[in-house]
Amino acid sequence: MVQTPVSPQSLFLALPPDLTLKVTPEQFAALAVANRELRLERTATGELIVNPPTGGQSGKRNCHITGQLSAWSIANEQLGEAFDSSTGFILPNGANRSPDASWVRRDRWDALTPAQQEGFIPLCPDFVVELRSHSDSLNTTRAKLQEYLNNGAQLGWLIDPQNQRIEIYRPGQTIETLDHPDTISGEPTLPGFSLNLQRIWA
Repeated sequence: MVQTPVSPQSLFLALPPDLTLKVTPEQFAALAVANRELRLERTATGELIVNPPTGGQSGKRNCHITGQLSAWSIANEQLGEAFDSSTGFILPNGANRSPDASWVRRDRWDALTPAQQEGFIPLCPDFVVELRSHSDSLNTTRAKLQEYLNNGAQLGWLIDPQNQRIEIYRPGQTIETLDHPDTISGEPTLPGFSLNLQRIWA
């Protein structure tokens, strides 16, 4: 069920749990422009996903993650560009995804046109982070990490604060699990980057 918008700039979606809404890429782009306060995603088969705003703890944790990644990226700007959770990517399989944090290698970013850099970025990031909140299904989050790998990501982290665990995803390798690590290295995809997790577990 789609409720009538209260203004041209607002759209409120109330979908029963057993109902999915499919949209075309063009419809998704229009929805995203009209509802910038919502974090929308679209699966490869066209299903619309409306992610509610994060709670305080998830927002705080994600701020620590993106802050550390941004600081490293600025100090190593010749290597690539970092992005926060509001950035949309169009994956090669057609899905529209917004990782909680991500990074794209310099040569791939510079190969995009100005229009491509301005809109939804038409590629899969080289590095992605998904931070699991209390409402996130672990299996669904794992499926997203696998989707990133299938579309070209070189490194993915599933950070699970509830269990203080990190799952590391790399192409062609078994998923590595770390229990309550203090730090995690981004090598070799992110040379010299290490994420301090003490504030994430707090």
